[in-house]
Amino acid sequence: MDNNLENEKIEIDLLIQAIFRKYGYDFRNYAKASLSRRVQQRLSRSNLKTISEMQHKLLYDQSFFETLLLDLTINVTEMFRDPYFFKAIRTSVIPELKRQPFIKVWHAGCSSGEEVYSMAILLKEEGVAQTARIYATDTNEAVLQEAEKGIVSIGKMQQYSRNYMDAGGMSSFSDYYTARYESALLNKTLRKNVVFSCHNLVTDGVFGEMDLIICRNVLIYFNDELQNHVFGLFRDSLCPGGFLCLGSKESLMFTQCSDDFEIVAEREKIYRKKGKRG
Repeated sequence: MDNNLENEKIEIDLLIQAIFRKYGYDFRNYAKASLSRRVQQRLSRSNLKTISEMQHKLLYDQSFFETLLLDLTINVTEMFRDPYFFKAIRTSVIPELKRQPFIKVWHAGCSSGEEVYSMAILLKEEGVAQTARIYATDTNEAVLQEAEKGIVSIGKMQQYSRNYMDAGGMSSFSDYYTARYESALLNKTLRKNVVFSCHNLVTDGVFGEMDLIICRNVLIYFNDELQNHVFGLFRDSLCPGGFLCLGSKESLMFTQCSDDFEIVAEREKIYRKKGKRG
C-alpha cells in the first residue's frame, strides 16, 4: 500500500476513535471510503494541512466538531423522493395502518425533514393525520432545528410538485405551502403531529413501539456489522405486523434480521415484521 494512503488510513482511524471517546458518536464501523471523502472535503474547507491537525481541533473546539458532524451525517433528500415509493405506501401500507386506532411513525435519520413532511401530506390525504404521530429523529440538533421550521427553497418546489403528482397526490401541491420571497413555508397543520428529537442509531436504544419505520439512504454508509445492529434496533422498535421502509440501494435480505420480516414491495424496499398483535 502507498505510504501516504497508509498514513491517511491511520489518521482517520485515530480521528474517529477520538470522536467516539470525546463525544460519543461512533463512526468506527462506517464505510471507510465515504468517511474518508467527507473528512477530506472538510479538511480542504478548513485550511488545515493534515487530518491530525483536524483531530486536535475537534478535541478542543466543540463548534468545529459539530460542523464536521454535519459533514459526516448529511443525507441529501427531497420531498416525495422516489415517487413510486410513496405510491406503494399509499396502496400497500396505509390500508393496513388504518386498522389501528392510533398510528406511530418513526422517520429515522430524517435530515432536513423533506420526507417527513411528505409523509405528513400523505397521511392527511389518506384521512389518518388526526390519529397519527410522526417521530422524526436525527443525530444532529442543528439539522433538526432547521427541519422543524418547515422552510424549503422555493426553487425546489417545481420538482417537488412533480414528485408529489407522480406519487399519487390528491390535491395541488401548492396548497401545502406559502411562498415567501426565496422560500416556501410549509403549512403549520403538517407540523402539528410531528415530533422532532435527537436519536443516534448507533448508540441509542429501542424507540417505542412503532407501526411504521422509515430510514432511507442512511444505512448505505454503514458496514455490515453496524447495519445488523440497526436492523435489530428497528425490529425491536416495531410492533408485530409493523412496516420497515429502506432506501433504493439498501436491503434487509441476507442480514441477521431477514427471517423476522417478509417482503411487501421488493422494488420499493418495504418490509413487514412477522407476527400478529396481541
